[in-house]
Amino acid sequence: MIGLKAMMNIIDNSGAIVAECVHVLKSKTRHGHARVGDQVVCVVQRARPIPIITGPAGPASTSLQIPKVRKGEVRRAVIVRTKKEEQRPDGSVVRFDDNAAVLIDKKGEMIGTRIGGVVSADLRRRGWGKIAALAPKVI
Repeated sequence: MIGLKAMMNIIDNSGAIVAECVHVLKSKTRHGHARVGDQVVCVVQRARPIPIITGPAGPASTSLQIPKVRKGEVRRAVIVRTKKEEQRPDGSVVRFDDNAAVLIDKKGEMIGTRIGGVVSADLRRRGWGKIAALAPKVI
């Protein structure tokens, strides 16, 4: 479960590396913690550096992917992995090594175009099928 001040790895290619949870949105259980598939508001704590483009190529050069987010930005995210174990309806228990999330915009669409890690299969059940489809492995 993810609560306030929890640090999460960002596993998409939006440019963010680490984010801190500052608010849990639409918590149905009323305990203020987020599980896999829940939306949170987070602040980007570490991001990839933005390259300085000089020379004749200028901004028309598309060989470099410019990060879409910067350090200090407030964004929404969907939790895709948690350290806290979670029991599934079939009785199995799933636990991951870290907390991870994928950044989304206000409409619920992903900011990045790729996902670089394992995600939980519970995402499909909770309405985030696109994230599960883009992930290299679903557990």
